[in-house]
Amino acid sequence: MTVVDHSGLTPARLRVSDVLRVGGTGLRARPLRAFLSALGIAIGIAAMTAVVGISSSSRADLDQQLAALGTNLLTVAPGDTMFGDSATLPDESVAMISRIGPVYEVAAIGRVTDARVYRNDRIAEVETGGISVQAAQPDLPRTVGATLATGTWLNAATARYPAVVLGAAAAERLGIGAAGPQVLLGGRWFTVLGVLDPVPLAPELDSSALVGWAAAATYLGFDGHPTTVYTRSDDEQVEAVRSVLAATANPEAPNEVEVSRPSDALAARRATNRTFTALLLGLGAVALLVGGIGVANTMVISVLERRAEIGLRRSLGATRGQIRTQFVAESLLLSLLGGAGGVLLGSGVTFFYSLWQAWPTVVPAWVLGGGVGATVLIGALAGLYPAVRASLLPPTEALAAS
Repeated sequence: MTVVDHSGLTPARLRVSDVLRVGGTGLRARPLRAFLSALGIAIGIAAMTAVVGISSSSRADLDQQLAALGTNLLTVAPGDTMFGDSATLPDESVAMISRIGPVYEVAAIGRVTDARVYRNDRIAEVETGGISVQAAQPDLPRTVGATLATGTWLNAATARYPAVVLGAAAAERLGIGAAGPQVLLGGRWFTVLGVLDPVPLAPELDSSALVGWAAAATYLGFDGHPTTVYTRSDDEQVEAVRSVLAATANPEAPNEVEVSRPSDALAARRATNRTFTALLLGLGAVALLVGGIGVANTMVISVLERRAEIGLRRSLGATRGQIRTQFVAESLLLSLLGGAGGVLLGSGVTFFYSLWQAWPTVVPAWVLGGGVGATVLIGALAGLYPAVRASLLPPTEALAAS
């Protein structure tokens, strides 16, 4: 619909290119102010984009870990007796668990309580480094998904002799980076056969010195009771196996057995990350609101400073609608510049942080679209009042005020 001014002439319609050119002129006339206002929007959008991107990249990395490690690992450990004492698993618990149909991998470790590990015989007895000694069965690495950083694992022969494989943290504390050296373990020298990589699903192995089951009984007085039994079962049967593990491991006292799923801890970490992401998104939204207020402030001041321009344009036949369109377009352009810069900045932060953490870089498309959409909304709201105010200025008063 066209509007007829007082002279009876029909004003020209503004094309989209005209609106953009007129809106851009206002920004180019005050570049520093425009930059600072756009920066407020950019910080909010960058914060939201980076938070969601980093969180999504972290979850993608966790999903890859779970896919590689599997979610079908279950652990069985002794709990407490009804009197509050520490319970024990029967010696035959491993054999009984292995007879569960869907279970295809079983391995156990048993804690050797009185043994300590030292780099040499000159270390003070109290400086144990928090390293535990565990008797381990040959199938342990395959069951828990452990890999060797260096050396070899215990086999049927070496498991009977004074040989040890160190967890990643244990090797670091002892200052051992390769197979070959000897360590003082339980008052006897043991040869280091290998060092494990970190084991995500069995982190207790990282700070352990692992010896053969037979060697632990022969040299260290190991009682033969497993303290943790690891099982792998068919994926679709995990919950069914989980429900019978306690009764199978200790039929006489299933209430004294604890069954856990290590991958649940990783899933819990993902849930924690999601909560933390929601908090940071709230902070990003506050920053975005502050940026929007900055844009509104810039536009209000712009109207006050450009009253002469507004009066002149109205005197030359510009309609109120065209004045409103000019200032709304200027506000939208200002916000879009900040939004585009924020999306690029947030995506860049996500990329470099993910690269540093060796994560896959994931920036959801909805974040990019939402960032642009948020800037459009903020620009429209921030520019609406100043635009209406500018359009309501009478031409004579505007020119007189100049």
